Amino acid sequence: MRRRIAVVGGGPGGLTFARVLHRRGHPVTVLERDPAPDARPPGGALDLHEGLGQLALGKAGLLAEFQALSRPEGQAMRILDTDGTVLRDWRPRPDDRANPEIDRGQLRDLLLGPLDVQWGRNVTQVVPGTSNGVLVHFADGRQETFDLVIGADGAWSRVRPAVSSATPQYTGVTSVETSLDDVDTRHPGLARLIGDGSVAVYGANRSLVAQRNSGGHVKVYAKFRAPLDRHPNLDVADVEAVRSSLLALFDGWAAPVLDLLRHSTAFVHRPLYVLPVSHTWRHVPGVTLLGDAAHLMPPLGAGANLAMLEGAELAEAVAAGPEDLDEAVRAFEEQMWARAGRWAKITTAGLERLVSPDPAEALALFDQVQPS
Repeated sequence: MRRRIAVVGGGPGGLTFARVLHRRGHPVTVLERDPAPDARPPGGALDLHEGLGQLALGKAGLLAEFQALSRPEGQAMRILDTDGTVLRDWRPRPDDRANPEIDRGQLRDLLLGPLDVQWGRNVTQVVPGTSNGVLVHFADGRQETFDLVIGADGAWSRVRPAVSSATPQYTGVTSVETSLDDVDTRHPGLARLIGDGSVAVYGANRSLVAQRNSGGHVKVYAKFRAPLDRHPNLDVADVEAVRSSLLALFDGWAAPVLDLLRHSTAFVHRPLYVLPVSHTWRHVPGVTLLGDAAHLMPPLGAGANLAMLEGAELAEAVAAGPEDLDEAVRAFEEQMWARAGRWAKITTAGLERLVSPDPAEALALFDQVQPS
């Protein structure tokens, strides 16, 4: 008998799980709260690592298509001092495919492919252990039961409470996201500053990073360390007030760097939250988690990669057809916890160094990761 399987969340991890399972001929229900794929901006670019995200795409049979869409040149990284001095200017070799960039929207469309996603299905609660399986409650009052429910629904997961009482905690660092469009034509000076990949500037307890996406679009991230109750004016509905607050926060930095904020458009306020570094739970039959729902960590390039590989691995375990599905899920969780714990330690330490009282810590971290 085919198992009734649902994955909650249509992000990279949930879609990778569904795509790998679909490739192996197993039906899966994808439940996504957004009403449509383009209901909100998909976010910035992702760098997919050879041994993580790219490995997952290989398991889904999508690696060649990814390579055609990705931007290896987007791996380039330039670091400036706050006065505009170039401190590092790293560029990948022509054959370097270790961490090529791809826009989140392009990755989503690649993974969606033939999948039948149920859009506008807002899960509010998951109840395991009922007589007919795992009961899923929806915001519209409907209910459905499944044999296995995977929570791939991000930081504020509605599935997580079924297995764990852990809740995300504020890191002390906040990110404000904004963007520039048609940068090569409208802001050629900034286009040259950013180059083919990203440019980063680190100061005391704050940083500015601009990341090139495809089509002349650039994402800009202003990060700073401050208690939540002592943030500057970040009422994102008042664009000019947010801009003024950020320019004051980065006062004294080089004019070309501040132009990243002066010429940007809308702002999004994103305090950074994490789950405990070694987040685990007592196994609950019929329910598991992956990605940010399982191990929310600082956004330093690991999260989507881990979620995708976990989705692929869990799908392979389910598709292998074990007599005991529960044992396959239990084994997956043990493997996920060990790997995610290592990455959580790395990214937590990395955030401490990238948004630090001593900007030299950020430069030293870059030299460790990407030696010249």
